[in-house]
Amino acid sequence: MKKIFLVISIAMFTFVGKAYAEMSYGISGALTNIDASGSETEGGERSTADANNTVLIPSIFAEYAFSDTISLGLDFIPLKADVSNKTKSRTDTETSVSGNTATTSTTRNQSANAELKNHVTLYANYSFGGMFAKVGVAAVTLDTAESLDTGANYGNEDIYGGVIGVGMQQDNHRFEVVYTDYEDISLTSTVARTGVTNNNKIEADLDTVAFKYSYVF
Repeated sequence: MKKIFLVISIAMFTFVGKAYAEMSYGISGALTNIDASGSETEGGERSTADANNTVLIPSIFAEYAFSDTISLGLDFIPLKADVSNKTKSRTDTETSVSGNTATTSTTRNQSANAELKNHVTLYANYSFGGMFAKVGVAAVTLDTAESLDTGANYGNEDIYGGVIGVGMQQDNHRFEVVYTDYEDISLTSTVARTGVTNNNKIEADLDTVAFKYSYVF
């Protein structure tokens, strides 16, 4: 899906570029707050948690201006960003019982985190009165980074989100605030916990707020 997303974006730029546009490039730095809330269902037991992280994220972009008021752009983040600045860890102890006697005890170490990578945003800016409004669509890969002694694996997921923002530009300097609300995430583990027939499941909601500076060439 992400490849299709990029192909469509490139095709749009190629078409409109030949007909109308002036092209510009830029580099950006965004102080970004990543906020996630979700739940994990494990063996019929459901637990909830929140994760929050603030990171400085660079990006590069290309942009076509149809006129003095409307432009279309494609922004790419070349680095990864952790969803949380902490790794969730716990120790599970499983004990087999025969009658009233514990026969075996197994301690399992579980740790999990996630990171965002290959982030692409297709957006449009509308300028008015020295400012501009932004709307767009973002695509990103959620890369789970779990280390589970049970052997479970949640895999990765491409997710999409809606983008809105507002900003201003003076000469080559651009300042903006951008909010991205991603679609709900649902991941199911590949291996169930010992003695449990249903695989574990994670559901989460993710959004970001970025305070962004760009230099436009």
